[in-house]
Amino acid sequence: MRRGLVHVLAWLFAAGAAATLSWWGVHTVMAGTVYDPPRALPVTASDTRARDLRPASETPSASRSASPSPSRKPAPPSPTPSRSPAGTHSPSPGASAPASGRVKAYDTDGGRAVFELGASSATLVSATPGAGWSMQLWKTPSWIRVEFTSGTDRVSVFCTWHDGPPRVEVGTY
Repeated sequence: MRRGLVHVLAWLFAAGAAATLSWWGVHTVMAGTVYDPPRALPVTASDTRARDLRPASETPSASRSASPSPSRKPAPPSPTPSRSPAGTHSPSPGASAPASGRVKAYDTDGGRAVFELGASSATLVSATPGAGWSMQLWKTPSWIRVEFTSGTDRVSVFCTWHDGPPRVEVGTY
């Protein structure tokens, strides 16, 4: 009888230790997979007229082109670019928008950039990095560049209008 009781206690101890170890291992792994809830884009007074514009999405395969040639790609401006590791970016409240334009979204592996393209200029409506990606943004009076980065992977959405109507190029490098 005593021998049976020792076996039952040994089995209970081993099973309890195994269950505890398994729970701790799974808990440790799963604790690192919690994602932040998505953030909503702020709505400003200048964004209310965008409701009248119909957004047109372009598929990544249709919008991708080779990376811009070095002669056409201006150097980033001397001020430090803004960084956004997660969440979204919207233009500053004082930014002027084109009088009449169309909103186009560019979905990439690294995230999504949405521009309002006017006849002779463009504005960034929003830029949202994908999960695990960070984002940098450069703006000048004649071009906007959004770059999504994850490790060594980079995706650049480059909108220029310095020599004509706005055009957008998406490059992966």
